[in-house]
Amino acid sequence: MAKEIVNRVAQSSLVTLDLEAYFPTGKRLQLDLSQWLEGGLVLREKKFREALKITDFSPYKDSYVALYSSTEAILPEWAPLLVAVYLQPYAKKVVVGSLSDLEGAIFEEMINQFDITPFVDKPVIVKGCSEKDIPQTAYVSLIQRLHPVVKSLFYGEACSSFPLYKR
Repeated sequence: MAKEIVNRVAQSSLVTLDLEAYFPTGKRLQLDLSQWLEGGLVLREKKFREALKITDFSPYKDSYVALYSSTEAILPEWAPLLVAVYLQPYAKKVVVGSLSDLEGAIFEEMINQFDITPFVDKPVIVKGCSEKDIPQTAYVSLIQRLHPVVKSLFYGEACSSFPLYKR
């Protein structure tokens, strides 16, 4: 008589949290500020404002936008702020930096609004492998949110996890 195979992982109270399931939808786009500079380097306020006024920002509708400059122009601090004003009616979020910075900011916002009550006093494993490009900062932010409320915290997969915390 063969012994019955028991899936102890399925029977455990371990809760798996997969950030990929919460991946915010929407296009991620970059917007190069140097396109409105003379020679890509010199910002003249009047011409900059005029160029922004005639720019069609509708292609950025429902998108996440990273503002950057492809040149080594030294921009005044107000320049990306003014572009953000024009993007505001269209974009879901605007950041200054790279697409990686943008992704980190998107996840940071999502994790700050994330409901952690289902994880209170539970052993939680944060799934580590993902098909989507989830930034490392997202995992750090998630761990910081969960740490005060969970019973224990692991990273990886149920079959091979790395313990992070145990109360």
